[in-house]
Amino acid sequence: MSLIVFIFILSILVLVHEWGHFITAKKCGVRIEQFSLGFGPKLWSRVHDGTEFCLCAIPLGGYVKMAGDERERCTGAGHEFFCKSAGLRSLIVLMGPVVNLALAYICFWLMFVVGYADMELSAQKVGPVVGQVLSGSPADKAGLLAGDKLVSIDGHALAHWPDLQDYVTQSTAAQLTVEFERGGRKQTKNIVPQEQAQKDIFGREHRTRRLGVAPLQLKDAGDIVVVRYGPVEALWRAGEELTKITVKTYVALYEMVIGVRSPKEAMGIIGMFFVIKFALSVGFGFLLHIVGVISASLAIFNLLPVIPLDGGHLLLFGLEKLRGRTLSVKVDAAVARVGFSLIIMLALFVFYVDFERIGLVERITTYVQHRAK
Repeated sequence: MSLIVFIFILSILVLVHEWGHFITAKKCGVRIEQFSLGFGPKLWSRVHDGTEFCLCAIPLGGYVKMAGDERERCTGAGHEFFCKSAGLRSLIVLMGPVVNLALAYICFWLMFVVGYADMELSAQKVGPVVGQVLSGSPADKAGLLAGDKLVSIDGHALAHWPDLQDYVTQSTAAQLTVEFERGGRKQTKNIVPQEQAQKDIFGREHRTRRLGVAPLQLKDAGDIVVVRYGPVEALWRAGEELTKITVKTYVALYEMVIGVRSPKEAMGIIGMFFVIKFALSVGFGFLLHIVGVISASLAIFNLLPVIPLDGGHLLLFGLEKLRGRTLSVKVDAAVARVGFSLIIMLALFVFYVDFERIGLVERITTYVQHRAK
């Protein structure tokens, strides 16, 4: 079911992007030869108004084939892409990412109208109250009980549960001092953390320090804070969210370029599947947010100034406008080859990062080493 939902969401994102190119090109008088959702063998096709609409077997993208969109094959007819002005061509190319940003905005707007569970506010409302103590755990041995309200750890005040998790995970001391409140009285216990295996949303196992306590379940406490806004207020809230996501993405890209942030934080198609799978388990509001983030990220990625991405074409059209003439066909082809090479290398790197993220690289390495022995 998760795979079906993922393919459906991915198809919507691609469909919206390509529709932006398609409808703008039609309005600008460019003839569309083919509109394809997916790549590879055709599963279904139909010709309507001179355009072949296709559904292909590999749902990892799509394309709009316009008449005369290759300069060396352009015949000079008025309905061809390269016979249009640089401004109109730029508009056609730009509208793909713009429509993706519009879809992201709609997703955020719907999220704010429908409502979403704000887990941070919920945790703050409940506070760091112990809901369960695991049998035989360090906390159990120290004498902590369900219902104890945690006050501080090593002198650091605990406002809500994530404060405890972050401190314990990042701590290195052999023993931690936990202050808690029970029956109106404050008590202190020294607890030795224990390393435990924990799986992340990608199914990969990590070793992390734990005390062996679980928070009070918000649904049991009836304290889940659901945030929602009216349709009008949600309009500017969605704009704020889209702006925040866009700025964060560009900052992250910049930090990767200058080496402040690891490029391995990038996520590809496999990583997106696991994120959407996790979002399905959380709720519809969170799923809307994730779809909005992915749609905005798709727009931002496509605006990078590299051929064959939309941003690369926009860069060339801008140069054409400044120079008053196009680049030579030879130079144009050379730029395209370099761009394609960069995109292929980037795609391979992102696939590698995704495979490493889900533990596949480690399993393959272990298998090869085992076979070598």
